[in-house]
Amino acid sequence: MLKPMFPALAQFVAATAGRNMTKAAYVAVTVGVLSMVLLTLNPAYETAHHWVDLLLWASLAYFVFEWLVRLRHMRRQGRLGLYMSSSAGLVDTVGALAVPIALILGAEPKTAWLLSVLWVLKVVPGIPGLRQLRRVLVLESGPLLSVLVIFLMVVFLASVAEYFLERDVQPQTFGSVPAALWWAVVTLTTTGYGDVVPVTPLGRMVAALVMISGLGVFGLWTGILATGFAAETRRDNFLKTWESVSKVPFFAALGPAAIADVTHMLRTMELPARTMIIRKGTQGDCMYFIAAGEVEVDLPGKKVQLGEGAFFGEMALLGNNMRGANVSTTKVSRLLVLDLVDFRVLMARHPDLAETIDAEAKRRALENR
Repeated sequence: MLKPMFPALAQFVAATAGRNMTKAAYVAVTVGVLSMVLLTLNPAYETAHHWVDLLLWASLAYFVFEWLVRLRHMRRQGRLGLYMSSSAGLVDTVGALAVPIALILGAEPKTAWLLSVLWVLKVVPGIPGLRQLRRVLVLESGPLLSVLVIFLMVVFLASVAEYFLERDVQPQTFGSVPAALWWAVVTLTTTGYGDVVPVTPLGRMVAALVMISGLGVFGLWTGILATGFAAETRRDNFLKTWESVSKVPFFAALGPAAIADVTHMLRTMELPARTMIIRKGTQGDCMYFIAAGEVEVDLPGKKVQLGEGAFFGEMALLGNNMRGANVSTTKVSRLLVLDLVDFRVLMARHPDLAETIDAEAKRRALENR
């Protein structure tokens, strides 16, 4: 119904029905949260409270509209229950209903509008690398939980020790184990507020050990996460590189072992736009795969653009070392480079590759006549 009459509106509704954030949603989150902050600044709010209230209600209206559109879309697809129980569905529901419910229950408007801070949760799925972080936390959950257990053990042992050593000297601050827990957490996290400090010699020795343990515990957490992120980054890069290599004609027919070898041998180049990669007439010793971006090949009488997944410079690996054309980037590009030496090692490991290369060399020679 909307398509023939209001194509722009239909397109906007279709984009809103998706589970990804739209530009309008980002604007609504930004405007709504900033308006909520202005609500807490009494002089500024008193001056422009009409505008602040209008922006808050406009943001809320958008999120209610977005929620209703997604409910309708999911109901039509028969996935309403799945959507409502998902994290995205819960965030959409809270964003649309939290403030109205608080107002209906009689909360003071300034207090009710503080719940609009929950709108920032809507941008979480769009944060780059969040899926990678979740995967790292899942894969490294065992070591992370082990370090957490060590943390809790040190906190509890230190609390009991300080209670025993300081309870008679400082009964107000170390009069119980729960009271000493505050000191232990602050000290182990190396925050050190200084509001609770041991005064006995043995108490200070325990504090020193707790501070050193805190450095070790958080160092372990940092190391585990850094190693996990590095492994996930290598994995993602390997998969992307594998996909690029498998698109090359004379590599596509190879087995997984050969393609894996090629992938491990590639090096990456990040180049800005309008950068010369290959100059005609120079000696070549490598070929290039385009992982991202675009290059332009300057051939006699024409110019050819090659995009993501394409390759060039392969004649240097097929026996013709002289470059036959100028090649430069047209935009920011990421290239994967396979050197001639590594290519020969690859052929030694996989003799069947020589036949594929010979066939490709003959085909290229016929094309260039």
